Amino acid sequence: MGASVSRQLPRLYPIVDEGVLERRGVALGRVAEDLKAAGAQLVQYRNKGGEPESVLRFAAIVWEVFDGTGCHLILNDHADLVASAGFDGVHVGQADLSPEEARRVVGAGRWVGVSTHNDEQVRIANETDADYIAVGPVFATGTKVDAEPVIGLEGVRRARSLTTKPMVAIGGITRANAQSVIDAGADSVAVISGLFVEGETVEKVARDFLEILR
Repeated sequence: MGASVSRQLPRLYPIVDEGVLERRGVALGRVAEDLKAAGAQLVQYRNKGGEPESVLRFAAIVWEVFDGTGCHLILNDHADLVASAGFDGVHVGQADLSPEEARRVVGAGRWVGVSTHNDEQVRIANETDADYIAVGPVFATGTKVDAEPVIGLEGVRRARSLTTKPMVAIGGITRANAQSVIDAGADSVAVISGLFVEGETVEKVARDFLEILR
């Protein structure tokens, strides 16, 4: 413990999920450009099923878009690829590396985030050197077929009482409910499918989120 540093999370934490992009027929570079234009300051790239070479190839697209913008880039799960990708940190789940293991891989200067789904996992994560804790799913979500049980806004409130670390809420968050999640105690909202709205660009939706949450 003790290797994490104080991180201030922006209100919006877009997650660009390769599976979601494939299902929607949307180009990774287009989404990254939209998020840059909207002013995103923290973006995660998630590619759960990709081979290392593929992950690095796609991560390079994201890096090239955001290079020089000051936006922090987080890679989901692949701690061993973070340095090669030029990303700023890694996000791990309950079935991935522990925060301590991830820290040893990425180093003290990079971000380490961890997902939690219940009170006990939040308590445990609070004792690690993770820089931030993600809690959820807050609302029902179709992004993951094996999603954990919904925790609701009350689950966000409980999690807030169990940790002093920066906290990201995830799962089914839209422009309509985002502020309620912040009001329940989250520092930031992670948005995946909620970035894609029929008839609207990702840039427009992200700008709306940023306006609502400022």
